[in-house]
Amino acid sequence: MHFISEQRLDDGVLEREFTLGEIPGTLWTPGSAASSGAAPAPLVLMAHNNGLPKAQPRLVARARHCAAYGYAVASIDAPGCGDRPRSAADEQARADIRRATQAGEPVDEIFESFIGPLVEKAVPEWRTTLDALLALPEIGGPVGYSGWTAVGIRLAVAEPRIAAAGFFAGGYVPRAQREEARQVTIPLLFLLQWDDEGNPRQRALDLFDAFGTKEKTLHANMGGHTGTPWFEVDDGNRFFGRHLK
Repeated sequence: MHFISEQRLDDGVLEREFTLGEIPGTLWTPGSAASSGAAPAPLVLMAHNNGLPKAQPRLVARARHCAAYGYAVASIDAPGCGDRPRSAADEQARADIRRATQAGEPVDEIFESFIGPLVEKAVPEWRTTLDALLALPEIGGPVGYSGWTAVGIRLAVAEPRIAAAGFFAGGYVPRAQREEARQVTIPLLFLLQWDDEGNPRQRALDLFDAFGTKEKTLHANMGGHTGTPWFEVDDGNRFFGRHLK
């Protein structure tokens, strides 16, 4: 892991950009982590739905708030997202999604062909990043995950170091991950926007029902895809506080 920049923010959080091979990422650590003798901070991996860039303002705001609450928070750009190069297949899939959406045509099969391979590429990179982050002296376990449901499901199943997860229901979840949801056994907080125009409500409710964990909570709020209330960020921090501290 190579840190390429750092800045101390107004709230005391240290923001550092890093690269890990071809993986670009950002790490936010609380001001307390710089104190002599401070205990290592619990870690939260944070991913935006469907692979939007790590620099997306809503994700950055969530990450900074979470770090100010006392967690180390890391985000990476998935393959083909952010500043990472996109393949011709990625570009075609995105174009097909835009065309189908504008025409009011079904998009599920296009999402399957696009999101499924993206999950397969992203999860190994998250695990590699996790290895590097946990080697830093200021970061310790346990580890939480917040954000993109499709990747989160696969990580929760494949990665035993993930102790709790918060998923956002907005975003397509491939059939393979809907089946894997039955294997998710860690504590789970699931956020649903009741009027999400791109995410059928019943599909999200069926997914929540499918999760295998005995400790799962559903928070449903009125509003569209980007209308998640800010208080859910605070609730998410308290959720992680129960399981990571």
